[in-house]
Amino acid sequence: MGVSPTRIVPDLAPKRVTILGSTGSVGANTVDLIQRNRGGFEVEALTANRNVAALAQQAISLKARLAVVADPGSYLELKSALSGTGIEAAAGPEAVIEAALRPSDWVMAAIVGSAGLRPTLAAVRRGITVGLANKECLVSAGDIFVDEVRTHGADLLPVDSEHSAIYQVLDFNQADKIRRIILTASGGPFRQFTQAQMKDVTPKQAVAHPNWDMGAKISVDSATMMNKGLELIEAYYLFPVAEPDIEILVHPQSVIHSMVDYVDGSVLAQLGTPDMRTPIAYALAWPDRMAAPAPKLSLADIRTLTFEAPDSDRFPALRLAREALQRGSGAPTVLNAANEIAVERFLNHEIGFLDIARTVETTLEEMGNRTISTLDDVLETDREARRRARAITV
Repeated sequence: MGVSPTRIVPDLAPKRVTILGSTGSVGANTVDLIQRNRGGFEVEALTANRNVAALAQQAISLKARLAVVADPGSYLELKSALSGTGIEAAAGPEAVIEAALRPSDWVMAAIVGSAGLRPTLAAVRRGITVGLANKECLVSAGDIFVDEVRTHGADLLPVDSEHSAIYQVLDFNQADKIRRIILTASGGPFRQFTQAQMKDVTPKQAVAHPNWDMGAKISVDSATMMNKGLELIEAYYLFPVAEPDIEILVHPQSVIHSMVDYVDGSVLAQLGTPDMRTPIAYALAWPDRMAAPAPKLSLADIRTLTFEAPDSDRFPALRLAREALQRGSGAPTVLNAANEIAVERFLNHEIGFLDIARTVETTLEEMGNRTISTLDDVLETDREARRRARAITV
């Protein structure tokens, strides 16, 4: 499908920004970059789920106009923490949406899960630039979300390192000259494990990613390779390629972040050290570039880059994601919701590592034919898939 950029002239005035989900990994890295480049940004609003202490500290440090905590019960704590600062405090899901509607030039959509759908859509409907780190917008509501982006003329900038890499080397003006998109994957910590070995994997092992510093859920997704399946679905909606033309390639060093193959045989790649501040900085400064503290890449020190095809037998999440995308409509919504619950159950020691994919597959078998046409359909399908995935006995 693909969402083409429209604005090409840098704005020299300070950019007014809002960060939805400022206390999570992506949000905190965004805050770090703004703090390092204070003259280029003004902060309109920051939101968090429950981490009032971190949110208040960020808001005071960045002189934000508004700070919002999604948990209504945390309002008094936030108001007290901001007392005397002149920073407005608010709480509740509707207040998060209001934060997205505040006047800003750029919004980082970094709220994790389906809770990020409505606020991100609110920002998109303002026709501004949105840095997208929320997978659910494209995985669970891809057709609806992309239609809104196009209708309102928003600029959608992917923040995932792989999609950012593709965005940086893809020529939208010659989309018909693209042969394929290649998403690279580290392979996770169990790349060389047999299924017998993976059967006894613990949550502690699964969250220990070899290259990236990520939260527990994303780390487990990397270990099952579901993260790459979800990224395949996102790539389908972000870029002008058909599903069969999106390939996945395991690249353990995580130096090449993804590639675009053109019809003349040229393959363009974006390289860098594995540091999320690089793709965040690209989205934050776009269409310009800004300094980021990522370590300098030294290919001479790395010396060797290796590649291998993914094994969909040992990592069935890849097959499940592709099948869900092929089925379309509500299937990707079910896939994502069931996976979130399965990962949660694994982290709580309720199911085994291999049971994550089994839970997702069973939920897809039960619900994969759901039809969605509105955001309410997406949210209802998401809720039902979570309920069923939680009840599955494996």
